[in-house]
Amino acid sequence: MSKHFNGASRWALVAMGAACALGATPARASEGGASFYLLGSGGPGAAVMPPVEGVFLDNTIYIYDASAGADRQFVIGGNVVAGLDVTVAAEFLTLLWVPSTDVLGGTLSVGAALPVGAPIVDVNAVITGPRGNQFQISAHDSALVVADPIATMALGWKTGKVSLQTGATLNIPIGRYREDQLANLAFHRWVLDTSFAASWIDPKAGWDVSGKLGFTFNGRNDFTDYDTGNEFHAEASVEKTFSPVFSAGLQGFYYKQISGDTGSGARLGPNKGEIAGLGATAATHLMLGRSPATFRIRAFKEFAAENRPEGASVWVSLTLPLSMKLPKGAAPQ
Repeated sequence: MSKHFNGASRWALVAMGAACALGATPARASEGGASFYLLGSGGPGAAVMPPVEGVFLDNTIYIYDASAGADRQFVIGGNVVAGLDVTVAAEFLTLLWVPSTDVLGGTLSVGAALPVGAPIVDVNAVITGPRGNQFQISAHDSALVVADPIATMALGWKTGKVSLQTGATLNIPIGRYREDQLANLAFHRWVLDTSFAASWIDPKAGWDVSGKLGFTFNGRNDFTDYDTGNEFHAEASVEKTFSPVFSAGLQGFYYKQISGDTGSGARLGPNKGEIAGLGATAATHLMLGRSPATFRIRAFKEFAAENRPEGASVWVSLTLPLSMKLPKGAAPQ
């Protein structure tokens, strides 16, 4: 490591915090036609780990709006519904702790995230309710809820321009789950997501090429007796640094459910989902007091949806270190 903690190192550190923190955040349940893993979280610097020990904060505002026609059905909160419109406005607050930069030759991080948000769900028809009653009526549901907390761990290495990272994220089902309701952020089930990421970064040329692969292993929702199948997700991004304070690029993702849904609550059968998305990302780097910070915006449009709603998402994130253990003689500015 360089003797001086220079500007480029500061921005790399903040970008790392964003990549690690966003990888820890959840989305919506596959039981409702979407995924625990937040598609779009594996962007620039996906595999970059911090060069120093410390505690880092990421706060992300996430807005998702999607719909599906009346010819497609979903099971949500035990209800079979059709003609779905869903909007989610949520905040994901994530803390990341780096206790050591020398574990198995790499850097270890552990973290926790707590999503809070307001899901809004409209359906044209509730076909079968959770108690077996038959309905055909439009319905609306919304709520402000605290979702399940998330625990995460990652281990990463760097050699030359290449960074590698393996990680795991665990959903702990103790959040507020609204039984029999359409609008939920909590999953009411255990979920484990495992991933592997790689980043090639050339600081002189200003290019970042990153990719991430992962598998999500879903547990059972005991209330609805719905056992969501396991899932695969892949992401890739290319970003160019145009100045010390600005970078921008393209990012895409692909998702496919690899095993079918089961349980008495899986009234639509295996119901395997698939979707892809493409979007853009940009970041600006600045100082908040004496701390380097990064503001990043991402926007995605989904397409080729199967057994899922299809829509668009926007993310706005702020990432900064809360404390750092700098090398002896290094300066934070």
